[in-house]
Amino acid sequence: MSAGEPVLVLESVSKRFRARGSAELFAVSDVSLAIAPGETYGLVGESGSGKSTLARLVVRLIEPTAGRVIVNGHDISHMSRRVLRPIRRTVQIVVQDPYSSLNPRMSINDVIAEPLRSHGLYRNAGGGKRVAALLDLVGLPASAGRRYPHEFSGGQRQRIGIARALAVNPALIVLDEPVSALDVSIQAQILNLLKRLQRELGLAYLFITHDLSVVRHVASTIGVMYLGRVVESGATEAIFRAPAHPYTCSLLSAIPVADPVGREARRRIVLNGDPPSPFNPPSGCSFRTRCWKAAEMCAAEVPSLVSRAGQTHDSACHFPEPPIDGRAVMPAAHQVQAVARSTQE
Repeated sequence: MSAGEPVLVLESVSKRFRARGSAELFAVSDVSLAIAPGETYGLVGESGSGKSTLARLVVRLIEPTAGRVIVNGHDISHMSRRVLRPIRRTVQIVVQDPYSSLNPRMSINDVIAEPLRSHGLYRNAGGGKRVAALLDLVGLPASAGRRYPHEFSGGQRQRIGIARALAVNPALIVLDEPVSALDVSIQAQILNLLKRLQRELGLAYLFITHDLSVVRHVASTIGVMYLGRVVESGATEAIFRAPAHPYTCSLLSAIPVADPVGREARRRIVLNGDPPSPFNPPSGCSFRTRCWKAAEMCAAEVPSLVSRAGQTHDSACHFPEPPIDGRAVMPAAHQVQAVARSTQE
């Protein structure tokens, strides 16, 4: 991989799961993105939007139905296990519930050493020193290696999961809701640890979450997913300052505001109904069944993810929110103040 070349590129990636009979579940549809070395790409959206399926595609636990997954210049979309094996070291994953991914019968030393042994990187005493160094890197003492997963707190288990992911020197780590199961104070510790590791090791992150406050803290670029599609993407502050897609506006309006004055000034955008079934997604724009701007055009044509009407980033909406003085105008029907106000910390 040459300097500056993306660690990960997704080109029009789609994934469909076949159910009973002829039914198909549209989990991911036509997603494209790129992550550069040292970058954090935040992927946000409701539960069921396809975020975790996309994570599984990136680490090649499943194969895409269409499109290409390119890691360090290698198309791994349909690569055989034998050829894929050495490339797997490039991309590792940290899951939401670390306890479910830790073998309760293995000591922490063995848990972290397992990927080293699997890739032929464990060399007698050198392997033991590597494990101890990884524990120290994530803020755990070497003595922790002799203990078992049930002896640790949730935050400590997540540190162990991060140490295991780092064992084979990856270039990209997929973080699938890595702090959502932790207390707020522990979340901050883990987020700060991830940022420090990124600075020291030059890691790239695909950070998957439903918490917009968290993603603003860690990500330089955001992609917003709805029903399997990325409906808005761009620089984090640009999206928080002037969201273009109505769905993004609704997500930002739901962020809790600590300041009572700011909370009273801000009105929520409450969406009608539930997300459509991925077995039978709407024609055209997938968000149109819950959107106050929906028109005939929205049912007839899938909006492309492009920059429109002077926006500084891309959105998949035929009628995006217009930027005025660097801010977005919220829909008058909802009498919502500028979304940027709702994101003040």
